Amino acid sequence: MTTLTLNLNPIIKLTDEQFFQLCQENENIRLERTAKGELIIMSPAGGETGNSNAGLTAQIWNWNEQNKLGKVFDSSTGFKLPNSANRAPDASWVKLERWNALTPEQKKKFPPICPDFVVELMSPSDSLKETQDKMKEYRGNGARLGWLINRKSRQVEIYRQGAEVEVLDSPATLSGEDVLPGFVLNLESIW
Repeated sequence: MTTLTLNLNPIIKLTDEQFFQLCQENENIRLERTAKGELIIMSPAGGETGNSNAGLTAQIWNWNEQNKLGKVFDSSTGFKLPNSANRAPDASWVKLERWNALTPEQKKKFPPICPDFVVELMSPSDSLKETQDKMKEYRGNGARLGWLINRKSRQVEIYRQGAEVEVLDSPATLSGEDVLPGFVLNLESIW
């Protein structure tokens, strides 16, 4: 996946509504926006990454369907984080009470909320440092649990509030801990 960063700030500072419209008019391109207002343009994921991401999201979705504790989102969902960045994690989950506190209009566009749980599944061309920085950004904006899954190295970095990053080598499963109680991700289909 190729990623480009475009700084339009010297020319125009996109409002939230303009950024939303830009994304709607260019739905075949994945766009994110940094806290500084820079546009991040990403190509669609390749087949292997897309398939692994679908399996990941499906496992979270199935757990949530049984527990009904929140809302699950795939990689096409953008969130407006408290630091003003617009980010689209590969998979995410928001606790039901927090989701229900949003207005219907906020739910239709880019919800102004940081998910409680986020996952980034690295594509072969992703930069590890940039993805780690994104995970730190999620945590700094309120994500309670985050997983950075690096299929190439078969490592998972776990991000938690108030804790150092934990790195696991080739785990078979991951626990949703107290954020997603009872959820266990089977990594067999992800690797």
